[in-house]
Amino acid sequence: MTPMLSVVVPIYNVEPYIAECLESLAAQTLEDIEVILVDDGSVDGSVRVAREFTDRDPRFVLFDQPNQGPGPARNAGIRRARGTYLTFADGDDVVPPKAYELLVGSLRESGSDFACGGVLRMKEGELAVSSLHEKVFRRHVPRSHILDRQVLIRDRTVWNKVYRKDFWHEHGLEFPAGIYEDVPLSMRAHVLATGVDVLPDIVYHWRKREEGESSITQRRAELSNLAERLTAIRAVRAFLEEKAPQLIDAFDGLVLEKDLLFLFQALEYCQDDEIGPLLELSEQWMAGMSPVALGSVASLRRLELHLLSRGLVKELREVRRFRREAVNGTPILPHEVGWYGDYPYFRDRTLKIPDAVFEASEELKLVATVDECDWTGDRFEVRGEVYIHRVPQQPTRVDMWLADGERRVMLDVERTGERGVQVAIDPGLLEKGGPSWRLHARVELCGLALKGCFREGEAQKVWRLSVPGWSRTCMDITQ
Repeated sequence: MTPMLSVVVPIYNVEPYIAECLESLAAQTLEDIEVILVDDGSVDGSVRVAREFTDRDPRFVLFDQPNQGPGPARNAGIRRARGTYLTFADGDDVVPPKAYELLVGSLRESGSDFACGGVLRMKEGELAVSSLHEKVFRRHVPRSHILDRQVLIRDRTVWNKVYRKDFWHEHGLEFPAGIYEDVPLSMRAHVLATGVDVLPDIVYHWRKREEGESSITQRRAELSNLAERLTAIRAVRAFLEEKAPQLIDAFDGLVLEKDLLFLFQALEYCQDDEIGPLLELSEQWMAGMSPVALGSVASLRRLELHLLSRGLVKELREVRRFRREAVNGTPILPHEVGWYGDYPYFRDRTLKIPDAVFEASEELKLVATVDECDWTGDRFEVRGEVYIHRVPQQPTRVDMWLADGERRVMLDVERTGERGVQVAIDPGLLEKGGPSWRLHARVELCGLALKGCFREGEAQKVWRLSVPGWSRTCMDITQ
């Protein structure tokens, strides 16, 4: 009987983790699966653990091959897959129980080519947000596409997805050799698909290893590892230039945000004889980079890139140290005619770094949050915080008002502490408007003016003002 879903698991020296991974697959609420285990030449006890599962659960099968890397191991598993749908898991990770039920269910309803969902990072027994994925899976979007939702450029892992096997074979998808096989495959699939389901549900737990052999991810600052990452990046760029050039800027932006970080880390901790090869590799990384992407990086990353381009490794290391120690975010200060990052070497004229490198006006952001609110007599009191992110100085002026799209009601603001604000709202002022009102703020500081809507604080999700005796809601402060 043909299984609904084939799960391909490459295995290589993951003895401390493989049992937890396979237990999570055996516990899936979608039971109509086959699990194809491909031993890629392991030399530890991984195969012994895998055989225990094949002995007790007929849905698990085990094949072996000489060590060739994760891409060829997955390809070998795909050739043996019988399911209507196809997915992947790594032997050191964990799949939440309902993951495959949710992903397959979405595809059966939508008809899309593949479905993808959210990821959490596993570290020291705790789950945390995956910074790579966190911006992608915030809401359910059926039959989407990367050309319409360019944030999907960040979704470049294969194991948080379920694919239609027909789609996979129709486009001749195959993992390349090398240690960064995920990225080229994922970007090809996103571009070639006619529809992609984006789910907000967490469907994968991605482990940062604590023991045993280091993972590819943890060896990413090694020179050979960086060279292979560059090969994968070039493969993706070549494909996008041919099939989806409108994605080049977004892809290069992600490379500058995420991938280049590992080159910086290598330069921070390398021996002196490794500096030259790393700087040579950095020139290759930056060659042909999109001017739009380079022009959109944050000021601190712009400074790092400037130092890298000049081969100023000692100064780059100092800036990297500064970044790590800036617990509350790197500060932005007014200076002459603009706003600049208060970073190392800003006032050091000996290096002749242009002021434009430090310019940070585009990074200024108003933060306005509601922390609590309740009735006090016949007034509805709202308390929260208003400040400019990364700017140590507090606004010299804060205005707040309620708006329903057409009407604005100004409020008297009481400043409390450095950032605190408090307003008392008379519901009588809202009688001719609504039914929903949004709370706004505007601040001024050193000639700068910023405005925006309030968001909820950590304590509550929604604050709603319901006036007694009214048949409608008068104010709704929501995300």
